Amino acid sequence: MTRRTHLSSFLCITVEGGHDGVECFLLQWSNGVIVLESSDRFGGWLRTLRRLDGTLFELGPRGVRPAGAVGRNTLNMVEDLGLSAEVLPVSYSHVSSKNRYLYVNGKLHRMPSGISEILRTVPPFSRPLLFSLASEILVKRGKEDDESIYSFVSRRLGKELADIAVDSLCRGVFAGDCRNLSVRSCFPPLFNAEQKRGSLTLGLLLGSGTHTFSSSLFVVLEHNLLKEIKRIDENKKQGPVLWEKLDGVISADHIISALPAKALSCVLPPTCQSLIQQLQDISSVTVAVVNLEYEGSVLPVKGFGHLVPSSEDKGLLGVVYDSVPFPEHNRPSGQTTRLTVMMGGAWFQEEFGAPETVTTEHLLARATESVSCHLGVTSAPGWTHVALHKDCIPQYRLGHFRTVESMRSFIKKKNLSLSLIGSSFDGVSVNDVIFSGRTAVEDLFGGGV
Repeated sequence: MTRRTHLSSFLCITVEGGHDGVECFLLQWSNGVIVLESSDRFGGWLRTLRRLDGTLFELGPRGVRPAGAVGRNTLNMVEDLGLSAEVLPVSYSHVSSKNRYLYVNGKLHRMPSGISEILRTVPPFSRPLLFSLASEILVKRGKEDDESIYSFVSRRLGKELADIAVDSLCRGVFAGDCRNLSVRSCFPPLFNAEQKRGSLTLGLLLGSGTHTFSSSLFVVLEHNLLKEIKRIDENKKQGPVLWEKLDGVISADHIISALPAKALSCVLPPTCQSLIQQLQDISSVTVAVVNLEYEGSVLPVKGFGHLVPSSEDKGLLGVVYDSVPFPEHNRPSGQTTRLTVMMGGAWFQEEFGAPETVTTEHLLARATESVSCHLGVTSAPGWTHVALHKDCIPQYRLGHFRTVESMRSFIKKKNLSLSLIGSSFDGVSVNDVIFSGRTAVEDLFGGGV
């Protein structure tokens, strides 16, 4: 028997062997795949807390956008797993899809959406967005092979959009500073649109290249939980790849690693020193996630949530109005409002100090204070939960694409039986990491899995 799963946050080793049954499989490694996980659960940063009364609280990502090739790939995987009936769809016409807010100058502002709203001035912006889009067509193509997101948007669409909208967006997606993040690695469609069409507007309207893929699930996995991974090494007697763990050694043909870059650097052999250094250079940021539940309906607006530019409050990244897009996760009886407050990111140390020293009481107080200030909620939450995710989101800085290319070139040149997947390399979203796992397996098997 086999069970299907995905590689978004797992470490996978392909191995040789061959008997039916999990017990024999784990001993013989017969023509199969084994997933190694250092904790007592799968999922990585994806984690749901289910209260005894049935209420659900997400401690990490809470949804995926089905747009584009990587989005469709995720939906294909869900269908292959037989989980389509478990999906909670949020349509484009839903209030949480249409209403997304920015908190600027002490007020909530609904982001413009639709043709009519980009034709007129909508606060907090000082002119219609159409003006920025129209003038963008005349901006010359950039000459550098990479650029910060802030510089790129300022140059093409104006400083105001970069300071408010893009600054907030990067805090919401990457928990990072758009002045330090790479546009080529973080937003490839924007970079490609300029390079191929000379304009974001024309590029996104006319298209700038798409991925292609088959609709089949990319891998069938068996899994075994391990408590600690000690080292990856080479051993000619036991096989091309040797994986040492606390209670023994695993010999395998190939390793697909979804470990964070720095974690992988700690288990590679000394012969991979240049790769180790490049892995260590990929930094990550810490995010505090505070779940709050209030009695009754306390929101002054309805929507997905609001983001906060760094100029307004460096410590607070944004607030998700969980009860609006996913009312199915509310308490079965009695109306409540569930919120998630995201804090820290690239500003965590500056605002809260070292993650090792910050207290949950301090984080909770900061979160509830922000909800009171931004949303006018005067009551205290009836239920709270604070989670601190250390080094959870990699930061793709300038030249990240060159670093990843160099690492994979080193692996190929040295003929290492290693593939790099996961959020440290080719995208931080749930869709991205699932797609990177599929791509790695298809590369190994020539697409025939």
